[in-house]
Amino acid sequence: MQITIRWVLVGALALFLTPIVLEAAGGSSTPTPTPTRSPQDEAKAAYERGLRYRDKAWKLEEKAAASTDPKARGKLEGKVQKEFQRAVRAFRDATRSNPRMFQAFSSLGYALRRTGDYEASLEAYNRALELEPRYAEAIEYRAEAYLGLNRLDDAKTAYLRLFRGDRERADELMSAMKKWVERRRAEPGTLDRITIDAFAAWVEERARISEQTASLSGGASSW
Repeated sequence: MQITIRWVLVGALALFLTPIVLEAAGGSSTPTPTPTRSPQDEAKAAYERGLRYRDKAWKLEEKAAASTDPKARGKLEGKVQKEFQRAVRAFRDATRSNPRMFQAFSSLGYALRRTGDYEASLEAYNRALELEPRYAEAIEYRAEAYLGLNRLDDAKTAYLRLFRGDRERADELMSAMKKWVERRRAEPGTLDRITIDAFAAWVEERARISEQTASLSGGASSW
């Protein structure tokens, strides 16, 4: 009888001391809850993931441009598209987690444009500019989407706005406009020569004005 009581006491003492021993050893008798990230943190992580996909696509583009093997270049261009598609998904995740993140909408517009989805690209750019009307990146990239859709008057308006407010972005758009003229002169598509030549003349005139005023502006922003 005494032996039985002794073992009962030992068992009770063991149950009492177990949590104390575990805590002293760095353990716990109850699982530690996994910390949850805020929607803003989730958006930031998704946005940064999208940027990594975009940057990888850029590097693959450089390799494709430098390749002299048509077959290898084709494979690289296919990989470029896959990276931009991954970027689209990541940027969409960012906008879902934080619907006020205008940078994510702008980057989403860029990735969509690079996959050829111009209409969806414009929607994303428009949303970015609703959130931050002076976001020059979205203004410039949206203008490039306008060029892709042959919406030349909209592209002109965007250029003039950037010219007044962000000369560096205006110069980037000017470069895109010149490339557009070169491509359309080589392959007019549905556009007539008169439209292409008229836009080319406007681009040349604006380029001259930009050169003449570059030393005066100093690249300063007026907005």
